[in-house]
Amino acid sequence: MATTKQRQAAKRNIKKAQAVWKSMSSRAHARRQPEGRARQRPGAGGGEFYRVEVRPKTEFVTFRTQDVGKKGDIERLAGKRKSGSWDTQAWLISKDSAHVARGKLVADTRAAEKVLMTLGSPPKHIGGLRFKARPTPNIPERAKPTTAMRRAQMSNIRKAQAVRWR
Repeated sequence: MATTKQRQAAKRNIKKAQAVWKSMSSRAHARRQPEGRARQRPGAGGGEFYRVEVRPKTEFVTFRTQDVGKKGDIERLAGKRKSGSWDTQAWLISKDSAHVARGKLVADTRAAEKVLMTLGSPPKHIGGLRFKARPTPNIPERAKPTTAMRRAQMSNIRKAQAVRWR
């Protein structure tokens, strides 16, 4: 049975530990784990995704994953360059959204189809779950606005007018 003094000391110690923990970064948290909790690498979901590499990893210094659309369906692996600019390094497409047929990645859902259509070339099978494709083509400023941009502008204007007329 703990004494009153012991309980008060325990509460003080807990408050101190919480204050220290709050002041630490997530990286420091991971290092402080006695069993050495390792940070899970982006896209290391146990082989649940096909990886379509768009740019080499060497161009980037850090990475972040972003869910695109439905959670866990399609993820964008964004990389940050030394200059500070962000760009897509790879696309992670769920095995539920696509399958491999004759060495080609075939979309099963609209979302996966949309991602595969935006790539600069059809994905080539490298090995395992990895594919390689060219990035989305860069549209020069002189060619803008494109027909798709004009169409989007017009639909946005119509939406705004519809709201205003209500």
